[in-house]
Amino acid sequence: MDDDRQKLLHEWTEKMLTAFEIDGTQVDIDALLALAGKAAHGVVRPAAPLTTFVVGYAAGLAVASGQAEEQVAMRSAIAVADALCDETAAEGRAE
Repeated sequence: MDDDRQKLLHEWTEKMLTAFEIDGTQVDIDALLALAGKAAHGVVRPAAPLTTFVVGYAAGLAVASGQAEEQVAMRSAIAVADALCDETAAEGRAE
């Protein structure tokens, strides 16, 4: 990804974090974009935003309930969704 695009995504992320009053939250933009791409290509294109939404929601619930620290919750949620994308893509190829 080119530097201008990366900068724009970083600024957009910071703007959203500020708007939602969760400044300082670490967001792994590359990991989320990779997951979105995997969902779009391995499941169906509209699965990309749904997948990233559910991952963020699940991670947020885990943090809020005290089940995990922020980074652990996000990495775990991404790993689960990533595995589901692989599983779904494999099922699609088998048919």
